[in-house]
Amino acid sequence: MLIQQGETVIWQAKHLYKTRMLKVMITAMRPYESFTDEMKEGSFKSMKHHHYFKPIDNGTIMIDEFIFESPYGVIGKLANRLVLTKYMRTLLQQRNKIIKDYAESHRWKTVLQ
Repeated sequence: MLIQQGETVIWQAKHLYKTRMLKVMITAMRPYESFTDEMKEGSFKSMKHHHYFKPIDNGTIMIDEFIFESPYGVIGKLANRLVLTKYMRTLLQQRNKIIKDYAESHRWKTVLQ
C-alpha cells in the first residue's frame, strides 16, 4: 500500500555538508491527480510540496511545485537567491528522474500485482 493522507515520512540525507532530517506529512491527497506534503520538522522555516499528475497519450506528466522559506531572515533570503533555489531545483529534478525510471521499470509493475 502506498502512503495515505495524514501519514508522515522522515527523510535523512547529507545536504550542503550537513546531515539533515525532514519530517513531512501528507496533508492533501487526490489519488491519480495530486498530493501535497508539508514539513512538520526540518531545516526550513516552512516547506510545502505539491505534486500534480496529468495523463498524456504516452504516459503521465508530473508537475512539482516546491514552496519553501529558509530560516535566518535576510541571510536566509540571500542564501535562497544565491544557492538554495538552484540546489533544490537540481535535487528535485534528479529525484524525479529516479522515480520516473523506477515507475517505468518492471520492478514497479511486480509490486502492484
